[in-house]
Amino acid sequence: MPQATTIQLEKQTVEHLKEIKEYPEQTYNTLIEKMINIFEKIKQNNQYDKFLHQIQQQKMKELWDNKEDEDWENV
Repeated sequence: MPQATTIQLEKQTVEHLKEIKEYPEQTYNTLIEKMINIFEKIKQNNQYDKFLHQIQQQKMKELWDNKEDEDWENV
């Protein structure tokens, strides 16, 4: 059996965990592991989105900050 530990949670947190169980026999450990996996995937997606945003910013700057556009503004 894997090693286990005791953690302290607020009663409100435990009630929330009870509410979001997918099935009555689901353990808190299984539920928390699933939540961790989801969180890690979201975090990875956010890092990818930030990376794309940085690349897009550079390209948009090239497209919008150019001499031709400035000439049109002054016409």
